Amino acid sequence: MNRSTLRLSCLVLIAACCVSLSVGAAEKKEDVTKRDEAYELYKVFIDTLDQVERNYVKEVDRRQLIEAAIEGMLDKLDPYSSYIGPDQLKRFETSVESKFGGIGIQINVDRGVLTIISPLVGSPAYKAGLQAGDRVIKIEGTSTKGIRLSEAVRRLKGDAGTDVTLTVVHQSGGDPMTVTIRRKIIQVDTILGDQRDEKDAWDFMLDDDRRIGYIRLTSFSRTTANDLRKVLKELQKQNMQGLVLDLRFNPGGLLSAAIEISDLFVSKGRIVSTEGRNAKTRVWDAHKKNTFAGFPMVVLVNRYSASASEIVSACLQDHKRAVLMGERSFGKGSVQNVIRLEQGKSALKLTTAGYKRPSGKNIHRFAGAKDTDEWGVVPTDQYRLRLDAKELNALSRYRRNRDVVRPHEKPSRDDPTNKKTPAVDDAKKPEAKKPETKKSEAKKPDTKKPETPPNDKPTADKKEPATDEPSPPAKFVDRQLKQALDYLTTELAKADTKEDPTPK
Repeated sequence: MNRSTLRLSCLVLIAACCVSLSVGAAEKKEDVTKRDEAYELYKVFIDTLDQVERNYVKEVDRRQLIEAAIEGMLDKLDPYSSYIGPDQLKRFETSVESKFGGIGIQINVDRGVLTIISPLVGSPAYKAGLQAGDRVIKIEGTSTKGIRLSEAVRRLKGDAGTDVTLTVVHQSGGDPMTVTIRRKIIQVDTILGDQRDEKDAWDFMLDDDRRIGYIRLTSFSRTTANDLRKVLKELQKQNMQGLVLDLRFNPGGLLSAAIEISDLFVSKGRIVSTEGRNAKTRVWDAHKKNTFAGFPMVVLVNRYSASASEIVSACLQDHKRAVLMGERSFGKGSVQNVIRLEQGKSALKLTTAGYKRPSGKNIHRFAGAKDTDEWGVVPTDQYRLRLDAKELNALSRYRRNRDVVRPHEKPSRDDPTNKKTPAVDDAKKPEAKKPETKKSEAKKPDTKKPETPPNDKPTADKKEPATDEPSPPAKFVDRQLKQALDYLTTELAKADTKEDPTPK
């Protein structure tokens, strides 16, 4: 398309846009004014584009100019409205779906060396024997020395059913090993526990004695609600008596997933509503069927809990289904619609509405908002516990360290070293004395400090091979999680006292 044809087409489009401003039998004077103003503004844009293409000092790509203009327009709106170009669309869809074609490893480039952080459990890489700390020195015979992370990801990903050949050096040493791995659709877990069991699967029962479950949600994808439902059913089979739902660092995701997850815990009433300038008000209510109830619950949030995380935590707080602990959430309460452009080749993510929690209060933190304004989700004063930057970084490192799947000899369940070690000081937990005849069948808590597992800091008379992997800070204590466990322990003890009062 030459410049003259482009300019004519644009002017025809301008005319059509202006006509749409004045649809109706009787055109009002203000409509005429708006139409004329719109025509002039559109014309300015087209004339500018035309002048740049004709007279700029060097030739420029027309698509880059148009996309830059779109991005500049959206930049005037809010941080959440954005243009998703053809080269970015696949990555965006992958983040929403939490699945992609690949071999299932988390990687990083450490001092120019492509290193495996962790294989995903059950993935082709996991089954092929790739391990945390392994160095990938070649992909398809081409050296990875000095490779950029984005390029490594691009070369490892591919269509399901295709093969990729890697040359790997194990962290333990030895000669390079060449392995061919067949790609498949990788589903990224968004439901995590505190630590893994001997089969590398997540163990969601944090406290075996008190039967307290722990579930960590990392994002809200299309599969998150269904996966959470399965975990809750499994915890019920294990006689769960209390639950910690950890939404810290969760940036959000799909509105539909947040609504489904809220509905798992609330049996009736409003979950969330949305209101917009040109969008119809919508409401979502809870249903009694398949509700998980009958146990105390804590939701952990922090300054990085946003969007869908805030919908869930606000719903459970307003309905008094859970106690919120931690710190004030991020305050992202706006709704973005994804509008397909160019027959699906690109997309526009546009803010069209805002969330309202069940109480009707606002979630979104608008520009210039003060701490005293109504935004975000706030724990009650007695349960607010804000971590400083140093402690927050330590918590992030600790969690990442727990997520890694490491090579190990799987101990038997009778092995005394096979103990759960949540990031809390068990010796300081309040005791919850439970009669053995109670339906919870929970044992009396052992106040002795748990034994150190093999992968923790070794004692003076026990040496382990050196490793380059970062280790969690010594004696790290997750104070927010400990507060949640203390609260649930106390609540369970109260419940037992009511069920079996001591005779006078």
